[in-house]
Amino acid sequence: MNTIDIYCVNTGEKRVYPLGITLEEIKDDFKVKLDNPILGALVNNKVKELSFVFVKNKKVEFIDYTHPDGLRLYVRSLFFILVAAVKEVFPEVKLKMMHGISRGYYCELAGLDRVITDSDVFAIKSEMQQLVDRNIPFEKVGLPTEEAAEICRKQNLRYKAKLFEQQGALFTYIYFMGDQANYFFGHQVPSTGYLKVFDLVLYYDGLLLRIPNPVKFSEVQPYSTHDKLFEIFQEHKDWAEILNVPNVANLNENSMNGLSGDIIKISEALHEKKIAEIANLIFEKRDRVKIVLIAGPSASGKTTFSKRLMVQLAVNGLKPTMISLDDYFVDRELTPKDEKGEYDFEAIEAIDIEYFNNQLIQLFAGELVELPKFNFTIGQKFPSGKRLQLQEGSILIVEGIHGMNPGLIPHISPENTFKIFLSALTQISIDDQNHISTTDNRLIRRMIRDSKYRNYTAQDTIRRWPSVRAGEDKNIFPYQENADIMFNSALIYELAVLKKYAEPLLKAVTESQPEFSESNRLLKFFSYFKAIDDQEIPPTSLIREFLGGSSFTY
Repeated sequence: MNTIDIYCVNTGEKRVYPLGITLEEIKDDFKVKLDNPILGALVNNKVKELSFVFVKNKKVEFIDYTHPDGLRLYVRSLFFILVAAVKEVFPEVKLKMMHGISRGYYCELAGLDRVITDSDVFAIKSEMQQLVDRNIPFEKVGLPTEEAAEICRKQNLRYKAKLFEQQGALFTYIYFMGDQANYFFGHQVPSTGYLKVFDLVLYYDGLLLRIPNPVKFSEVQPYSTHDKLFEIFQEHKDWAEILNVPNVANLNENSMNGLSGDIIKISEALHEKKIAEIANLIFEKRDRVKIVLIAGPSASGKTTFSKRLMVQLAVNGLKPTMISLDDYFVDRELTPKDEKGEYDFEAIEAIDIEYFNNQLIQLFAGELVELPKFNFTIGQKFPSGKRLQLQEGSILIVEGIHGMNPGLIPHISPENTFKIFLSALTQISIDDQNHISTTDNRLIRRMIRDSKYRNYTAQDTIRRWPSVRAGEDKNIFPYQENADIMFNSALIYELAVLKKYAEPLLKAVTESQPEFSESNRLLKFFSYFKAIDDQEIPPTSLIREFLGGSSFTY
């Protein structure tokens, strides 16, 4: 049989083609039209480049920048030309891709030995533009692992070479752009000419790589400074240096040398030290601070952090009491709805702000208050029978997604509050040029927790994740800089520990399910980690909120 059937999701058509035809060729034949340039495709729900060759019947969906996998294709390819441009302009300097921030990617120039200038940025950006104008193909080549690792070393990519060798595979894929070789742990767009929309600007001590706006592809995303978030990113870099584990290859080496227990102990000690420092700050303001507000995105570890902070506040002689913002929802019929007509429980209007503030005012006046309890089944709150009266040294702890929003407590003076923002700002990178997304870190945490405590599959969690992220972008992240202090809940060792819990969940997602492309990507990501046993993780660890085995009651 010399022909195959290909069904195109975009057009709803099935056509017969000869064996060996490529995605690029059938794209033109199906005349697929998307809002933005087509960057790749999902072939049987698995991401493929346009050079992919067909040898069997397949289902195909072409994707552009508005698709999460299309965005990753574009960003990875931008990273490639940025690295190549820096190498051309500053041959002795190494680009370090640090983290995502302000809808872009922050990078530093290691070895520059001076302050980076506008003219430096202009030179690098100009070189990137030349690479785009030349429309150089990205060529994927499979090589014996030893050869691929040697090529990486010659390109000064030694951590990438180590990861290839640690995997133990006979063959490894790398990409070439002219005489430049690199690998960004995923697919690339066909050529540099696809990368017409980008910008590069000075940002703090380094560069911010700006990427296209999904809403209007011809424009780059707007950006702004985030002083407090940037400060906590710098702190996590310091912690990685303390542990001497800046990347996955280093973490794997330590694990293989029997040092993972030390990494766990030091990581946990750094967390405890930071929480104690925050408790000390609150204690210093005890004459004014009446309420501590704790906010953060999904799976950032807010609940365990709150409980550990309460322990440290008690050590300082205070009397912390936690109340749940979840008990102050408005009745179901008063809940606002989103653009799809569904209840929007993450909108601040879903909280009975007036009732919550009245109870706070009563509590701060020393009155006895009966706290509510919200029944999620019937969608109503009712008196819980639990009464609370603040005493000398009492302090309220309130954990919830709206903690940084000034609209939550309009009747409470700012000097009576202390705001803490949490996020899992991953402390290690895959290698110098491949950061680990904080969003991925939280998705993996949530997937494990959802399976363990809510009987959700990985498919369920992945399917819900875009909606969760949209709610965070709307209700949480715009207010994060209102925090008095930020706390990084990520642990350097955690992804190596989460590996054995996440992999079986991800492998249960089948090829026929739309979530397969995401599960496949995360499985590939975990393949670079050597697993670390969780036996030495203490019962008070933040990661226990997701794994189980915590000594706290939730």
